[in-house]
Amino acid sequence: MNTLVTGGGGFLGLAIVRALRARGDTVRSLSRQDHPALRELGAEHVRGDIADTSVVSAAARGCDIIFHVAAKAGLWGAYEDYHRANVLGTENVLAACRAHGIRRLVHTSSPSVVFDGRDMAGVDEAMPYPPHFEAHYPHTKALAEQLVLKANSPTLATVALRPHLIWGPGDNHLLPRLIARAKAGQLRRIGTQSKLVDSVFIENAADAHLLAADVLAPAATCAGKAYFISNGEPVELWDMVNRMLAAAGLPPVTRSVPVPVAMALAWGFETFSRVTGSEREPRLTRFVVREMSTAHWFDISAAKRDFGYVPKVTTEEGLRRLAEHLKQGG
Repeated sequence: MNTLVTGGGGFLGLAIVRALRARGDTVRSLSRQDHPALRELGAEHVRGDIADTSVVSAAARGCDIIFHVAAKAGLWGAYEDYHRANVLGTENVLAACRAHGIRRLVHTSSPSVVFDGRDMAGVDEAMPYPPHFEAHYPHTKALAEQLVLKANSPTLATVALRPHLIWGPGDNHLLPRLIARAKAGQLRRIGTQSKLVDSVFIENAADAHLLAADVLAPAATCAGKAYFISNGEPVELWDMVNRMLAAAGLPPVTRSVPVPVAMALAWGFETFSRVTGSEREPRLTRFVVREMSTAHWFDISAAKRDFGYVPKVTTEEGLRRLAEHLKQGG
C-alpha cells in the first residue's frame, strides 16, 4: 500500500510506520517536527501542521489509505489548541480523503471519549459518549471520532480504534512521567480500593491498526465503527504501575491519598494554574484523580471478531522487553 501516517514520529505512529515498512508498504509521514527515525526506516517524511488544510492535502496525494494518529494529548491548555489539532486536523484528513479519492481511513481514538468519571468494568462499544467532559483532550477526541464514523460511506470506509494506556520500549509519554514523578517522590496511590485497568503493549496497538486496515472496505463489518484495543489482561492499577517502575529499577509506590483529599488537591493545583496563567499541566488534575481511582477495562471481543485482533505480546513479555530496553539506556 501507499500509506500516509499522520503523527508518524510519535510513539504509536512510529510503531505503525515500522510495522508497515517491515511488510514492504510505502510510507509517508506527516509530523510537525523532524524525526530521523522515520528516514532510517525508509519512510518519506513531510513536516507540517495537521491543522493546515493545504499541507494535509499535499501529504495525502497519491496514497491508498491514511492512518490518522496525530493528536494533541495532555490534560491542560486552551480548548482552542485541542480543537485545532484534534478536530480541525481530523476534518482536514477527511477532506483530503475525499479530494484524492482515498477509500480507507483508520483513526486512532481513545477510550477516554466515553469516560464519564465512573468505573468502566468490562464495557463494550455500546458505552455512550458522556454529556460532559472534564478535560479538553477527551472532549475533542470524542468530536473527532464522531466525525470519522459519520464520514463512513460507500466511497470512504472509516474505522476508529481506542487503544488504552499504550506502553513499551520507546514510550515518550506515560513511562517518563511515571519515572520522573517517582524519582521526585511525588507518586501516591489514589484511594485504597483495588481497581482493574487494561493497557496495551505498543506492538499490539500497532498490529491492531494494520489488521483493521487490511479488512477495511465499505462493506466490511468494521466500517463506521469504533473498537476498544487492549492486551485483554486487566490488572490492578497500582500493581501495573509498580511493575513498570520495577522495570526501571525503582521502588514501588506504597503511600496513598484518599480520593476526596486528592480531588481537593487537584482543584487547588488547577486553580493556581488558572490564576497564574501557567501553561504547564498541574501536578494533579481532577480528571487524573478520576482516572486513577476508577476501573478501566474493556471487552475487546468485537475487535477479535471483526478484524482478527489477538494481542501477540503478553503483559509479562512486554514488561521483560521494557526492562531490557531500559537497562540498555533506552
